[in-house]
Amino acid sequence: MAAITAAERGVRDVLILEATPDVLTKVRISGGGRCNVTHACWDPMELVGHYPRGSKPLRGPFSQFACGDSIAWFDEHGLTLVEESDGRMFPQQNRSEAVVECLRRAAIAAGVKIQCGSAVRELSCSAGGGFQLCDQRSALHHTKRVLLASGGHPSGRRLAQDLGHTIVPPVPSLFSLKVQAPALTACSGIALDDVSLDLRVGDQRFRQKGRVLITHRGVSGPAVLRLTAFAARALHASRYQGELRVDWSGGLGRERVRQRLQEARREQARRTLVAAKPFEHLPRRLWLAFLTQAGVDGERRWADLSAKAERNLMEILCAQRLSVQGRGPFGEEFVTAGGVDLGEVNLATMESRRCAGLYLAGELLDVDGVTGGFNFQACWSGGWLAGKAIAAALAPVDGPS
Repeated sequence: MAAITAAERGVRDVLILEATPDVLTKVRISGGGRCNVTHACWDPMELVGHYPRGSKPLRGPFSQFACGDSIAWFDEHGLTLVEESDGRMFPQQNRSEAVVECLRRAAIAAGVKIQCGSAVRELSCSAGGGFQLCDQRSALHHTKRVLLASGGHPSGRRLAQDLGHTIVPPVPSLFSLKVQAPALTACSGIALDDVSLDLRVGDQRFRQKGRVLITHRGVSGPAVLRLTAFAARALHASRYQGELRVDWSGGLGRERVRQRLQEARREQARRTLVAAKPFEHLPRRLWLAFLTQAGVDGERRWADLSAKAERNLMEILCAQRLSVQGRGPFGEEFVTAGGVDLGEVNLATMESRRCAGLYLAGELLDVDGVTGGFNFQACWSGGWLAGKAIAAALAPVDGPS
């Protein structure tokens, strides 16, 4: 985005140095191969609330280039985005390759040069101004402006640190949780909407509500990923130990759950607890797991359900306590919390406050969003602002840029 924006605004000799064999690999594999490009969130004040790190500082950048601007930008470059019911926006072709092709075509059309397999090993300021870069092939590059956009890879953080930047220690963000609950994890594959989560880590509490997926290790799904994004640092500090309270009632609340249980006792007295399930939104397999956790025999008749067993059931349905024993497998996390301290970057231009002519954007910064296209949106905004600023800075200058 930065390279295309700078080149389209007249900057000559724009070169992308890519460490991997091909560009945009992360875009290609994102969203299960569909690429959630952005989110239908139009108000910058609302948009920043989806960023656990970087929320308030991002108000300025998003007031210049936000979700609507990204949609328009891609449309102008031949890619139509389609909104889904939950606000996520995907390419009309429903495949991430369409996003890759759009960006690649735009880069070529603007005259951007791309050099793959060229990881930057050293980046230093030149004595006469500008920068000198040495890549893994020992090739030297001289340039007036540099944008670092290396994602969560440690190489980018090292280069930024060598040029005077403070690095906020990176920790995983957006991950599933491992819980100690065999009866629950035996229901792997079940997903439920309107689940309320209350995570307690030491003296800190984090809450989310939404869709939860039960896995063979614990819980995942959009609500859990949002929860772990906001709790990323607290969980890391606690070695991923905590208590998770889950309300599976679908918004019914304690009083209505109590009423449902009592109605079942009266109206389904002769039927077994397995046969007469009073909560339509709960899959039978999950209802059986809750009965097991409550210490209740599913073949018992509703009329024989003890008051203690009823209380146990209500507690599980409305405030089940799960012991968090860790996070999902290494590599499963989506983004990194941490990176270059935002106070050291002019977010109006993405230029470094520590090193003139150096620009930083994307996940390299201490910015991360929840799921739903928000992390890509921060990349589009930062890249566009950096490209625009680089073009403005080089406008009066002739020669290679």
